Amino acid sequence: MTLTAESPPMAKQTPSLPATRTVTLTVNGSDISAQLAPWTSLLDALREYMHLTGTKKGCDHGQCGACTVLVNGKRINSCLTLAVLQEGNQITTIEGLAQQAGPEGLHPLQKAFIDHDAFQCGYCTPGQICSAVGLMNEGHAKTTDDIRELMSGNICRCGAYTNIVDAIQSVMHPQPDSL
Repeated sequence: MTLTAESPPMAKQTPSLPATRTVTLTVNGSDISAQLAPWTSLLDALREYMHLTGTKKGCDHGQCGACTVLVNGKRINSCLTLAVLQEGNQITTIEGLAQQAGPEGLHPLQKAFIDHDAFQCGYCTPGQICSAVGLMNEGHAKTTDDIRELMSGNICRCGAYTNIVDAIQSVMHPQPDSL
C-alpha cells in the first residue's frame, strides 16, 4: 500500500500497555505476591513492591553488582532479570542471609565483613556479601587471586576490596582460634 496525500488518515490508536499480573516469588523462604508489570525487574520487585530494601540499586545496568541476590543459591544481578522469570525459584536477599544466622544473628559472612571492616559507606555491602555467598556455593575459589577474580563483578570504589577478600577468606578457611 502506498500512502498519498489523498489517502484517508489513519485512525489514531491509543497504545495499550500489557496488563499487570500477579507474580508470586519465593523470597527468603516466604511466598510473596505482587501485581507487577511484565517488564518489572527483580530488583524493582524486591525494593519497590516487596519493601526489601537491603538489595541496592546501583548502576541498573548489571555493571556494579550492588543488586546481587542469590537465585537457587547462585548469584545474579537482580537488575538484569525480570521478576516474572523468577517464579518458582528460591530467591535469597541480604535479609534472608540474616535469617540463616547463627547465634549472633548474622550469617558468617556478615559477621566476617564486620570483623574485617570490609565496608566503608556500606552501600555495596549487601551485594558484596550475597556475591561472596554465591562464590562459596560455586566452589571455584581456591586462592586469593580466585576470590579477586570471582568478586570482580562487584565494583566497590571505596577501597575496601582488601578487607572484603580477607573477610571471605576467613569464612572459607577459618583459623582454629576463630572457631
